[in-house]
Amino acid sequence: MRNFIRLMTLGASLALAAGASAQMADNKPTIVLVHGAFAESSSWNGVIAKLEKHGYRTIAAANPLRGVASDAAAVSSIIGSIDGPVILVGHSYGGPVITEAANGKSNVKALVYVAGFAPDAGESSLSLSGKFPGSTLGEALLPVALPDGGQDLYIQPDKFHGQFAADVPAAEARLMAATQRPVAKAALTEPSRTASWKTIPSYAIYGSADRNIPPAVMKFMAERAHSMKTVVIEGGSHALAVSHPGEVASIIEDAAKAE
Repeated sequence: MRNFIRLMTLGASLALAAGASAQMADNKPTIVLVHGAFAESSSWNGVIAKLEKHGYRTIAAANPLRGVASDAAAVSSIIGSIDGPVILVGHSYGGPVITEAANGKSNVKALVYVAGFAPDAGESSLSLSGKFPGSTLGEALLPVALPDGGQDLYIQPDKFHGQFAADVPAAEARLMAATQRPVAKAALTEPSRTASWKTIPSYAIYGSADRNIPPAVMKFMAERAHSMKTVVIEGGSHALAVSHPGEVASIIEDAAKAE
């Protein structure tokens, strides 16, 4: 009888511990990751693996790359489906998208810009990228005409490694070039309507050797937004989520743990 009681007590203790652990996991925010131009959702795979190991639920949103307002609406619908706090993470052009998508969403607790634009109202990706010298993206682009008269933009495959992902192994960069998703040219010139970083805490991480967005531009945006934490990866390319997933996951966790 005593052994039975001990087993019951042990079982109850283990159940309580498991329940407490599950409750702690449930209290963690959901991480929504938004890729930018010339990338796709799997570019977050290394970051996701590290976040999930630490108990975070992650969603890599499929950014349509058609226009800031419409892309933000797509991401906003994902945010609206999540019960609980959210950390929004945007890479490159995904920055304007999360900035817009967070507007009016009370469950968004922080914005994390990964080599990403953090525009003010009226600014576009194109206007910001030209604010300081250093971008060589224009010389590497491959425009493709669309039936509606617009253009889709790709990075020329033979220039992708050096332009976008110089610190990624060549074999992996070749795969990234083949699977890149184009951005509508109109999306890069569309002005933002809302600067949600003015009311939501923001964090920034970027590489000192980024050739898409000049590091000086990202420094300017982080300082303007009064970034809670800014990390500069020495020699880092534009593809930080692929080349430095640990550092990217770490700053996301900093945002998630902040009160």
